[in-house]
Amino acid sequence: MADRYESLAFETVHRDFVPLLPPPPARIADIGAGTGRDAAALAARGHTVLAVEPVPELRALARSLHPSPSIHWLSDALPGLPRLDGEAGRLDAILLSAVWMHLPEPSRTPAMRRLHDLLAPGGRLFLTLRHGPPPEDRQMYDIPAHETVALAAQHGLRPLQHAKNIDHLARDHVHWTTLTFEKDHP
Repeated sequence: MADRYESLAFETVHRDFVPLLPPPPARIADIGAGTGRDAAALAARGHTVLAVEPVPELRALARSLHPSPSIHWLSDALPGLPRLDGEAGRLDAILLSAVWMHLPEPSRTPAMRRLHDLLAPGGRLFLTLRHGPPPEDRQMYDIPAHETVALAAQHGLRPLQHAKNIDHLARDHVHWTTLTFEKDHP
């Protein structure tokens, strides 16, 4: 799995997000950082990255693949992200790439509230949604984009970007939606 994810460039997978990233140096959280590909790309752009990954094996692999003093690894997970308590209102951006699809419906409202609270005013939330049948061995939900947009709006995040994309791993019957939101200034 790691080889497949690492084979794709950040700029390819997140081409819709790249123009909307904050200028460096920014504080960015990569929630569900996985193999560290995105955290490394953000660090290489001059950002300080909090790479949050709950799976110890993935964190260890990511650290070995992408050693960088600009990436700080944490074990934490949505919806609560308690290890990020000191970051409330301080993050310039949050990336959730292939993560939201793992949250059951009851976890989505508290997760969106927490993401809002972590963002600084004007901070941006970058989120991808996977559409298509889930693998049999994984818990995944096909969450409609309009549901996520409405939930974000309820929590003070206004939509900036909404795009549909192919699956870059060429999986049949899988496609993606990318969403960008911005936290309003008080």
